[in-house]
Amino acid sequence: MPTAILTGQPVPGSSIEGDLRSLGYDVRTASDPADAETLLAQVPGDQRVALVDARFVGHLHALRLGLTDPRFPLAAIPGAVTAQPAGRQALTRAVARETSAGGGTAVAVDSLADRVATALDTEGTDVHRPELGSLVAAVPEDPQARNEARQSVASVDDEAIRLKSAVKARDGFFTTFCISPYSRYLARWCARRGLTPNQVTTASLITALIAAGCAATGTRGGFVAAGLLLIFSFVLDCTDGQLARYSLQYSTLGAWLDATFDRAKEYAYYAGLALGAARGGDDVWALALGAMVLQTCRHVVDFSFNEANHDATANTSPTAALSDKLDSVGWTVWVRRMIVLPIGERWAMIAVLTALTTPRITFYALLIGCAFAATYTTAGRVLRSLTRKARRTDRAAQALAELADSGPLAETVARRLPGPKRPTALISAVAGAVAVTLAAWGWGPEWPVVLFAVLYALLAGEAVRHPLKGALDWLVPPVFRAAEYGTVLLLAAKADVQGALPAAFGLVAAVAYHHYDTVYRIRGGAGAPPAWLVRTIGGHEGRTLLVTLLAAVLTASQFTVALTALAVAVALVVLVESIRFWVTAHKGGAPAVHDEGEPA
Repeated sequence: MPTAILTGQPVPGSSIEGDLRSLGYDVRTASDPADAETLLAQVPGDQRVALVDARFVGHLHALRLGLTDPRFPLAAIPGAVTAQPAGRQALTRAVARETSAGGGTAVAVDSLADRVATALDTEGTDVHRPELGSLVAAVPEDPQARNEARQSVASVDDEAIRLKSAVKARDGFFTTFCISPYSRYLARWCARRGLTPNQVTTASLITALIAAGCAATGTRGGFVAAGLLLIFSFVLDCTDGQLARYSLQYSTLGAWLDATFDRAKEYAYYAGLALGAARGGDDVWALALGAMVLQTCRHVVDFSFNEANHDATANTSPTAALSDKLDSVGWTVWVRRMIVLPIGERWAMIAVLTALTTPRITFYALLIGCAFAATYTTAGRVLRSLTRKARRTDRAAQALAELADSGPLAETVARRLPGPKRPTALISAVAGAVAVTLAAWGWGPEWPVVLFAVLYALLAGEAVRHPLKGALDWLVPPVFRAAEYGTVLLLAAKADVQGALPAAFGLVAAVAYHHYDTVYRIRGGAGAPPAWLVRTIGGHEGRTLLVTLLAAVLTASQFTVALTALAVAVALVVLVESIRFWVTAHKGGAPAVHDEGEPA
């Protein structure tokens, strides 16, 4: 249980002690600063501790924001400062300095908590100060100021503010106007019944899987039920994040589950639609796999661009300035958010088309919409990259290298290639990707494709031979993804045997999970998956070469079996390692994460 130490002169009738207890704190009272230091030393080092001025007047939600957010080692609001175990030493040092400076025994007129927070700032320690807006948090110095503060508290409905702040600050049109107006109340209902965001996330996954099962029936009633359930799954998907913000229940495990389950839900639904279409005699597995490939590559573009630029210096451009100007005009904001087909609009479109049309029409619309959105967003980012003079950091280059997912073949080539001169990384990556995918398109499962896959591995190694700090080097990881996924898709389609495309769908899904997992580890500050995992599953170039080799030496039926076995093997390895890592990180007290996520 966290401990709150009340300091300063007590005020008769104050609700501060009850407010702290309602937030889960064990409350202790210090008679003077020296006593506060003693009580602080008695609190176990693995527990959160807070110093709160007994004269505090403010909203309960202001205290909640300041004292219970698990994402920050140190946080403060007027009249209160808190530390988690990671910030405990800094807090202890600051309290000791302030106690010594104040003589140790006198009850200071000013707030000890505020003095400690200022001391932490002075020594350069990062102290989070939440944006309170119209919420009140104050330490009045006299009865008149106290009455005024209490009147300010009474005039503001902190529950309404809490509900409003539960909604993501930036979201798509459909989510903002069709889901969030009521899902926030569902989030509050869940919070009052003790439900956790992870439980709601799991419920959303189960609902989406049931929707996929309904779609797999291939009946009109099944398609209608699937569309309705998919929308309800999305409502729950919004609710889990709103519940996390409403109750400040952030966690590393929760961020990973939310992000991972989003992908699992959408891609499982694609598979359900393909199965349903097959029951009606229409084979749309190529379209389902194409949709998954396109959507995953879109996300990798987002991830790579953000990693390359979020800490770059001199990171401005005329294109970015124009974009910011457009964002200042209300209607253009919503138009620009809608045309990128974010998850809300995309799932709504899929649900409606599933209920009213056929899986083939649904996939055609999805592919056209996603292709347009990918072209729009990628073109804008290319223009930004070419017109800015950003200097990218070593951390950004390392992140791009990790997102590249280079295996032993590419690493060996990168080490062995002679000479400092080279084409740009992007030219090498694109040349290799075009070569292997065109070969797969033209020759199919023949030996020439294997030779081009070898060329692809050589060029992939050349592309990552130097740090990826070029203006467009953030495109290298998505080019690699498109090459690998596209080759698998084309070879499975060329096999022209029942089961080949579903097996390819499973393999790409397993590999895509690995790539998403890499992204979420980097975002969480944990770095890429271990090198042994990348080597075990071959890296992108190793898997591409292996698939082309299998296609060349095996019959179509044998190739299907081999793809299935490879998909199962990759899935088992990456899932076991991923689950082990995230559960261990959660149990080990990894810093809480709340990722607002990408709009797509």
